[in-house]
Amino acid sequence: MKRIAFAVSLVLLVFAISIWAQTTAPKPDPEIKTFDVFLGHWTYTAEYKAGPLGPASKATGDLTIKKILGGFFFQTQATEKGPMGETQFMEIVGYDPANKKFSSNEFHSDGIMFSGTYAVNGNIWTYMGKITVEGKPIMVKNVMTLAADMMILEAKGEISTDGNTWVPWVEAKYTKTTPAPEK
Repeated sequence: MKRIAFAVSLVLLVFAISIWAQTTAPKPDPEIKTFDVFLGHWTYTAEYKAGPLGPASKATGDLTIKKILGGFFFQTQATEKGPMGETQFMEIVGYDPANKKFSSNEFHSDGIMFSGTYAVNGNIWTYMGKITVEGKPIMVKNVMTLAADMMILEAKGEISTDGNTWVPWVEAKYTKTTPAPEK
């Protein structure tokens, strides 16, 4: 009889803990939903300007953005093709409520890493970050304008080696080919 009482008590305890865990589980900050406009598959064309990051060139690419880790973060998987061949990259974005910005870390198959933040003002997204090339830090600013239908994104990027003088780096146009799935 004691074994049955113990087993029933154990089952009730496990059930109570699972109910408690479900009701107290953390939820993503509501502002993270702002980034939902990017969910889905995109294709793009880019025109890079000659400068500290290399010669002028054109590239095409595609990327897919999805939510990960319980909706707290977004993951971008991308492939870009240009004169130097194919490059793959992955970006992880999460919302930082203390700074009211989206934090980003990006990793490329050629060893390049970007880190920075996105700030949002209406349909304008501004990325500010840095990249290290040959041991030298280069600042990156990328202003992206999202069309009203949320299916086109135009971006203009600049770079700076000193934080004061900015030069054009890239212009790109992204087209969403697969909208985010309905929930």
